[in-house]
Amino acid sequence: MSKICIFAGQGAQTPGMGKDFAEADAEVMALFDKANAVLGFDLKKICFEGPAEELTKSNVCQPAIFVTSYAAYTTLQKRRATEFAAAAGLSLGEWSALCAAGVLDFDSTLKVLEARGRFMQEACEAEPSGMIAIVGASPDQLSALCEKTGCTVANVNSAAQQVLSGSKDQIASSAAVAKELGVKRAIPLATAGAFHSKFMLPAREKLAPVLDEVVFSAPKFPVLSNVTGKPHSSDPGEIKALMLEQVTGTTNWAADVEAAKALGGDVFVEFGPGKVLSGLVKKIDAALAAFNVADLASLDATVQALSQG
Repeated sequence: MSKICIFAGQGAQTPGMGKDFAEADAEVMALFDKANAVLGFDLKKICFEGPAEELTKSNVCQPAIFVTSYAAYTTLQKRRATEFAAAAGLSLGEWSALCAAGVLDFDSTLKVLEARGRFMQEACEAEPSGMIAIVGASPDQLSALCEKTGCTVANVNSAAQQVLSGSKDQIASSAAVAKELGVKRAIPLATAGAFHSKFMLPAREKLAPVLDEVVFSAPKFPVLSNVTGKPHSSDPGEIKALMLEQVTGTTNWAADVEAAKALGGDVFVEFGPGKVLSGLVKKIDAALAAFNVADLASLDATVQALSQG
């Protein structure tokens, strides 16, 4: 049994996340207190109590999901020390994976994600844009849909599910065009804007000097890149470059899962709120085992499953 740790992305946030981990362990509570000190605002209160509107803001949401995910990862390791063959995450979750692998420290990851979220939010507000999930499209249908609407592929979640980014008008037309093409389902998403597309170029440009101030180290174990679908190299400069490219480029989660399988991965453990990624893992390959650690109850179930394995 070869285990892969995976980390939640934006959209998984929910008020109350991380609270039971922190209340059960003073060291985890200290992580949230440290986050407050590093960021200069009460992230802990927003995570534990909401409101949901505040938690949804990208500059709050991104560090909030990271701290909750890191708390979940830390709690599992304290309960049952687990060696992972590789790590992966979706979008901001890739930063959580890099932190888990020792590429960045906790404080630096927090600062990067607050800035990344703030810059992405600013880009969303500067030019109205959005995203739409496409379910059950063939490669030809997806290509035709992008050609007819001008949208681009932001996320490849599985062979059967992709997410497109575009302007508000492009997204508005996509549902009708998808229907004309015979696509099974097209679902507009409630996002702040068109992530992982050219609309995020201003955010990418602002993030570059922030990353120049951060110390990156070689990963202690493989971390899969959303952009390439392959493990990051040990070169800190190459890791930085790919993480910048990730802001405007397609995130290929399906490729990451296949790469994890190629490394021998057959058990995936998702850390952070929700279980979107573990669900996608099962859709990509039903033979894979997938668990999640979002709270103490799911931690108990995962520890039990891993012990039996």
